[in-house]
Amino acid sequence: MKSAFLSAALLGFFAAAAAAQESSPPHNVIIFVADGLRYGSVEPGNMPNMARLKHDGVDFTNSHSLYPTVTTVNASAIATGHGIGDTGDFGNTLYVGQPMISLKNSPLGFLESDTVLDEMNQKFGGNYLGETSLIAAARAKGWQTAIIGKEGPARIQDATAADDGNQTLIIDDSTGHEGGLGLPGWFSRAMKQEFVAGAAPGTSVPDIEQEVYLMKAATRIVLPHFQETGKPFVLLFWSRDPDMSQHNGRDSIGEYAPGINGPSGKAGTRDADTMLGELLDALMAQGLDKTTDIFVTADHGFTTIGHTSATSPSARFDSGAALSELPSGFLAVDLAASLGLPLRNPGASGAALDFANGAKLAGGSGMLGGDPDHPDVVVAANGGSDLIYLPGPSAKELAGRIVDFLTGQDYVSGVFVNDTLDRFPGALAMSDIGLMGSARTPVPAIYVNFRTFSACGGADLQCTVGISDTTLMTGQGNHGSFSRAETRNFMAAIGPDFKTGYADPAPISNADIAPTLARLMGLDIAPRGKLTGRVIGEALKGGGTVTVTRQTVVSDPGPGGLRTVLDQQSVGETRYFDAAGFAGRTVGLVAH
Repeated sequence: MKSAFLSAALLGFFAAAAAAQESSPPHNVIIFVADGLRYGSVEPGNMPNMARLKHDGVDFTNSHSLYPTVTTVNASAIATGHGIGDTGDFGNTLYVGQPMISLKNSPLGFLESDTVLDEMNQKFGGNYLGETSLIAAARAKGWQTAIIGKEGPARIQDATAADDGNQTLIIDDSTGHEGGLGLPGWFSRAMKQEFVAGAAPGTSVPDIEQEVYLMKAATRIVLPHFQETGKPFVLLFWSRDPDMSQHNGRDSIGEYAPGINGPSGKAGTRDADTMLGELLDALMAQGLDKTTDIFVTADHGFTTIGHTSATSPSARFDSGAALSELPSGFLAVDLAASLGLPLRNPGASGAALDFANGAKLAGGSGMLGGDPDHPDVVVAANGGSDLIYLPGPSAKELAGRIVDFLTGQDYVSGVFVNDTLDRFPGALAMSDIGLMGSARTPVPAIYVNFRTFSACGGADLQCTVGISDTTLMTGQGNHGSFSRAETRNFMAAIGPDFKTGYADPAPISNADIAPTLARLMGLDIAPRGKLTGRVIGEALKGGGTVTVTRQTVVSDPGPGGLRTVLDQQSVGETRYFDAAGFAGRTVGLVAH
């Protein structure tokens, strides 16, 4: 009888413990995005808060940005946990295929705008991404939700939330300005008391004034309100720095050194680190540090800009020199010259540009063809990579001619072609890099990866230089290509659900954040597409190791024997892309 009683008591104890565990609320979640932060930039002297977090928590030593390595691409991956072939966020600048009111009736434009993103939703089924984001799913389950930071990627985190801020609070560059999203009453009432101005400041180098404004909003208003309400919360903070300072620093105009490693770039990294420190201090002061999981990531890495080419027609129109500076829009100009097609700025309907006599594209993107309303070729400039769309009936024939041209240019390092257009010698398929999926937006025909090289020799990713289709100058910073300097972002995590003092050697990417946090939050998010990230189980308490394999994918040889090479890793069916391009033209690519 004693034995039976003891067994019954033990069963009751374990049942009660299990019930208590199930009924205990999930931990709060904070995602901190340091835009453009390179893994190698985080060292204790300049970034003590980031360095301490990765030391005390989980240091993801094999992290990955998704290609193309630009902001909205990775914002969509962070938001949804899906690859870009599913989200359709193919670049910062996209061809939409129809006139956009928010883009002055141009069918091609920049996504880092709340009004543009809202119109994208209107044109593509109410949610242009086609997938439910982590924050939208949390909101639907009754979590408190807030997004604070850079306009564009902030809105992408909950693209379907109401504009008035009463579902998810969104504070960004447009807050308090014309076209800005609305604020809920609880936030507006607290602004004056907490010395938070009614309108967000503009950007600067370093971006201190704007970052301080946004962090005041987070720590003085949002966190206390969430704590008082008592329900679990998820907060995403998107810091513009170091991206802002690395893009716009002027420490070495016309030179590769110090490039983005100069005083401006370092000030930007310190700015982001200081903001993280402010957030961590606020969590501790408000008693939230022990109940909050924190995931820190960067959307992409960075390179110093270079513009030289010995083969580009556009580089010689002005000077006739054998080696000259590539202008903004060089790819669109070069294709127009090679294909013999008229070239216009996006949305323009007048006379074609006289580019041979110095006429310039306004922003680098261009539309080629005789009919401005029905272009044959559209080039969307995206920094270290450009997207080419072929919306006309001769897409396959044009694709072959374009690939042949690209393989003859010294600024190109790798070509990827839409699977529906067949295979081309020298190029890999877009499906090889996760760019073919269930996207709602128009799918590019060709991705062009630009050359990168080292300014200091060896394997140091901190001094990579990249050819970039941009209005920025040589010596400033940019990103977008398939170098390891740009796919190698900073990622770390700490909190009650993560291991402590653990260096994770397995590959992870920005697409793994949402699945991992959804698991911790108890959210079941039904996917529409199949390009999903994985739960980073090895980084969680009680998690075991995972098996990693490495593969190389190589195209058939093209003109001159050039092959597009892809270095990748895999955990199960989840693929991680390290670097890609032509041998000798992409930093971090294993020579083949």
